[in-house]
Amino acid sequence: MTPRIYITRKLPFPAIDSIADSCDVVFHEGEESPGREEFLKNLADKDGILCLVADHVDKEAIDSAPNLKVISTMSAGFEHIDVAYATAKGIYVGYAPDALTDATADLAFSLLLAAARRVPEGDQFMRQRKWKISWSPLFHLGKAVWESTLGIIGMGKIGKAMMTRAKGFNMRILYTDPVRMSIEEENRLGVSFKSLNDLLKESDFVSVHVPVTEMTRHLINEERLKLMKPSAILINASRGATVDEAALVRALQEKWIAGAALDVYEREPVADDNPLLDLENVVLVPHIGSATVEARTKMAETAALNLISVLKGETPPRLLNPEVMAVRPLSQVKML
Repeated sequence: MTPRIYITRKLPFPAIDSIADSCDVVFHEGEESPGREEFLKNLADKDGILCLVADHVDKEAIDSAPNLKVISTMSAGFEHIDVAYATAKGIYVGYAPDALTDATADLAFSLLLAAARRVPEGDQFMRQRKWKISWSPLFHLGKAVWESTLGIIGMGKIGKAMMTRAKGFNMRILYTDPVRMSIEEENRLGVSFKSLNDLLKESDFVSVHVPVTEMTRHLINEERLKLMKPSAILINASRGATVDEAALVRALQEKWIAGAALDVYEREPVADDNPLLDLENVVLVPHIGSATVEARTKMAETAALNLISVLKGETPPRLLNPEVMAVRPLSQVKML
C-alpha cells in the first residue's frame, strides 16, 4: 500500500515535493495553519505527517489517526508534539535541530546590536522626518557592545554559535547550563561558567538559548529580571515561554532593565493589544530566527528525509524518540 501523508503547508522546497514521488500526499494550501477541524480530518487516515511548529499534534490528534507511524516536524522545537504519547503509541518523531543554528545565532546577535544601538528607533526617526539637527553629543545615545559582557543562558549549539559571534566584538562571555563544560574546554573557548543568578547580575547583555521544559518555563521571571543591571538588555530568540512576558513588560515600563530584543513570544502571533507593541525600549521581530533561504531549505530537507526514512524502515537522521524502537520496531512501520 502506498503511504498516505499529510503536509500541513504547500511549501516551495524540492525536498517536500519529492515526498509525492513515493507517497500519496495531501497538502494544506494556505499560508496559515489549518483549522483544527481540517487538521484532524486530513490526519485521520494518514500514515505520516510533516508539520510545522504551529501545528499541535497532541493526544487528540494522535488518537484521531490510528494508522500514524511517523510525525516529522520542520522545526528544532517540538513542544507542539506530545512526544511521550507518540512514543507510547509506537510513532516515530523526527525534527530538524541542526539546520537553523547559524541563522538563529545571526538573528540573535542582530537583535543584540539593534537594541544596543537603538537601530529601529533611529530608522523610525528618519522615516518620520524628525532629523533636523546635524549632530549633537547627547543625541540617540546607545550602549557599547565592544568589550561588554554577554551572558548566554544555554550553551548548546545555538548558544555556542552566539558565543562565536560575540568573540568578534571582544566580549567577555559568561554562560550557564545544566551541564557544565570541562575547565579545559572553558579555557579553550574563553568562557566562564556562572550560576544563573550571578550571570544575570554581571551581564550587560543576556541571551536566552534554551528549549521550553518544565524547568525552563518562565525561567526569566520578575525575581530574575530584578537581578539584572538597570543598563542591561535581554535577548530572546529561543522560545517565548522561557520569559514571563508580563514581568518583562513591567521591567521595561519601570526600567528595571534598559531594554529587550525579542523574536519569540508567549502567544504567537502577538495580540494587537500586547503592551510590548507600545514600548520604545524593546526591539520586536516576528519569529524569524530561521528565516533564511539556506536554513529553511535545510529544515525542509531534514524533515522530508526523517519521514521517508521511517517509511523505508530506516533510522531517520534526526530521531527525537529513539526509545520508540522498543515499542514498534522499524520493520513494523516499513511501507516503502
